[in-house]
Amino acid sequence: MIRIASVIGLPPENVEEYERLHAAVWPGVLDRLAQSHMTNYSIYRHGDLLFSYLEYTGDDLAADNAAVAADPITQDWWRLCEPLQRPLADRAEGEWWKTLPEIFHTD
Repeated sequence: MIRIASVIGLPPENVEEYERLHAAVWPGVLDRLAQSHMTNYSIYRHGDLLFSYLEYTGDDLAADNAAVAADPITQDWWRLCEPLQRPLADRAEGEWWKTLPEIFHTD
């Protein structure tokens, strides 16, 4: 299992809409995540920063990420959510959410 944490900005004027959308995530989006072995997915907000955490239980993260990105329902979902977000300037090339390094973990 791989633990993945990431962050992205959320301007104050977009908080209400972003939280409204995530109070009822579309079943098709959730199904695609499950089919791509992404579980225990959570998003938290601290001020204008969103923090996400998920656990990947598959054996080909690149292929499963590609399947999520190719899914038409997920693409429609992203078209709603992405304009509300503000990617961080120091994210890696090609990232939307900035991936965070794991510093500590205990079971």
